[in-house]
Amino acid sequence: MEPVFFVLAIMGCGDAATSCAEARVEPARFATMRQCQAAMPAALMRNTDLSYPVVSAACRGGVTRVAARNPKPRV
Repeated sequence: MEPVFFVLAIMGCGDAATSCAEARVEPARFATMRQCQAAMPAALMRNTDLSYPVVSAACRGGVTRVAARNPKPRV
């Protein structure tokens, strides 16, 4: 299944960009990977307050989950 949208994750990393952990996810969703990647420089500038030696960004694909129209009744 192809991603329906992309989100931009801000990663905090140790020295030499190792041991990275997701610190934040930007609130915007992007229709394409290219749009997400184009938004990276501005997103990194907005997140310079993180307490990590290295801050990076990564685009990740997501799928919108749709709730069942007729959920099964609880017993």
